[in-house]
Amino acid sequence: MLTHRIGPQIALATLAVLTFSITSPCQTVGSAPPAENSIIGFLPSGPHVIDSGTETSPQDSGASSRALNADQPHHGLIVRSVIRGLQDQKGLYLAPFKPSNLKWDVLFLAGTGALVATDRQSARALPNTHVDLYRNITNVSLDGTSATLIGLWAYGIKKKDEHAKETGELELETLANTFLIYTPMQFIGGRERPEEGTGNGRFGVSRGFNTSFPAGHPMFTWAMATVVAKEYPKPWVKLLAYGAATSVSVGRFLGREHFASDILVGSVLGYAIASHIFHTRCNPERSDACPR
Repeated sequence: MLTHRIGPQIALATLAVLTFSITSPCQTVGSAPPAENSIIGFLPSGPHVIDSGTETSPQDSGASSRALNADQPHHGLIVRSVIRGLQDQKGLYLAPFKPSNLKWDVLFLAGTGALVATDRQSARALPNTHVDLYRNITNVSLDGTSATLIGLWAYGIKKKDEHAKETGELELETLANTFLIYTPMQFIGGRERPEEGTGNGRFGVSRGFNTSFPAGHPMFTWAMATVVAKEYPKPWVKLLAYGAATSVSVGRFLGREHFASDILVGSVLGYAIASHIFHTRCNPERSDACPR
């Protein structure tokens, strides 16, 4: 059961972390304008403010960032990868504290709090039938999304398709950053799953990597789906990508693997992290959807 629950997350995260140091130099740091954000700090919004106190447009900010990066010394592969990862994590952790994002923080926290308060009742109201079916659907959706994106990345490398290559590289970077946020939340939350203990979803009880909060399958699937949906913003691509992510979220809830609040937090964070990475790291010369 342990392998069944956390195997996909570990496999994806391991692949991302091991490959990130190889692929990250392929993307120029600051190649696209870092975006201000909205949903808990990760979606694009208004103008940038620089140290002088004057506001600049995202385009001007991106140009300044590229100029600064051009002046930075060239480090080795591992050092560049570590610096890039630290920049990502700094941006992700600081984003919710931006004044323009506080309203989204309040909505997110209020929604999470309301679901936590009603988790026990909603979980007990679920039917006990087809539980294994729902769990299998989530695994198929997660594995299918992973395989599709690996294939897209491989196609980009083989055919020298820079757009497909960028999509694969940003997917790996997104998964690595998702893992770095997901893991400490697992240990800090320590929440019991719906079928563990008293079934009340107590926090601070479980120990280790296999806890209920936040929901890992939805978090990683939404992260992958969001990158591909933003790189290829066609209606049918969005339908398939977000449809797969939604099926994972719903399936993990109906399969009694997580409470509703776990699903919400995992899904929103996965989407938000991917949005941040895309808007910060995408290359306008490769992706038409990248902010210029």
